[in-house]
Amino acid sequence: MYLILLGPPGAGKGTQAQLITQEFGIPQISTGDILRAEVRKGTELGKKVKSIMEAGKLVSDDLIIKIIEKRIQEPDCRNGFILDGFPRTIGQAEALNELLKKLGPDKLKVLEFEIPDEEIIKRITNRRVCSKCGKVFNLLLNPPPPDGKCDECGGEIIQRSDDTEDVVRKRLNEYHEKTEPLIEYYHKMGKLHVIHANRTVQEVFAEVKDVLQHNFKN
Repeated sequence: MYLILLGPPGAGKGTQAQLITQEFGIPQISTGDILRAEVRKGTELGKKVKSIMEAGKLVSDDLIIKIIEKRIQEPDCRNGFILDGFPRTIGQAEALNELLKKLGPDKLKVLEFEIPDEEIIKRITNRRVCSKCGKVFNLLLNPPPPDGKCDECGGEIIQRSDDTEDVVRKRLNEYHEKTEPLIEYYHKMGKLHVIHANRTVQEVFAEVKDVLQHNFKN
């Protein structure tokens, strides 16, 4: 099963991807996580994309496609994978189609996580992460410890530079302009199922699980 999760930043795609991984045993491939890891390590790629991410812009198609092509060839992707944050444009989707053709039979499924913009802004601006292990907290729903240290590894808990309201609004504008056309693209292909994401994690996953087990049988 090759699964694409569509939806604006902060819609809960990453959380649902982790649950899908646990349930179905296929790895989550988050382009955002890959890029942020490169930034943390200070690699050449990390330095290249840092300024782009902080400005709320999207990394170029060519660069992202190369990263995805390399990742899906790794052994843990043999039985499928979840793409979180890719594709973001029609061009990326078409390039992905070509990559998937090399992998064999058509096993692509697409979930769209639908949620209002204002809820997204509220979620992301209250998000905090551990600078060491990446554990995610939320000031409203899952507040970090009072001492500002991660309860898992002791790392400093921070607000990412791309989680401020100004950057989030820019990212949402980018999403509506460049990524929303994918919804119609995959709808026409008969691959799309809409998930109403403005609910609890458990309620959303119950629907996701039902869709994957019943609506998209292979």
